[in-house]
Amino acid sequence: MWYFIIQQDDLSTAQYRELQKKATLTEVETFYDPYPNLYLFDVERDGYTDFVDYLDLEGIRYEATATKPSREQLLDQMR
Repeated sequence: MWYFIIQQDDLSTAQYRELQKKATLTEVETFYDPYPNLYLFDVERDGYTDFVDYLDLEGIRYEATATKPSREQLLDQMR
C-alpha cells in the first residue's frame, strides 16, 4: 500500500474526484489555520504507477510514503 499526501488547495474538484476513483481509500485531515487541510489517498501497489502518472501529468504536488502517517506526524511535518 502507498499513501499520497496532497494539500487540499492543490486540487480542483475534478482532480479530486479522479483521484478518488484511482485510490482505495481517501481521508481528509482537517487542520486549523495556519496549517492547510490535507488529503490522504491510500493506493494499492498495483495502482501506484497510474496514480503517479495522473499526479505528474496534472502537475499536482504530492508526497508518497509506504507507511501511513498519523495525524500528529502530518502536523509535525508542517511545523
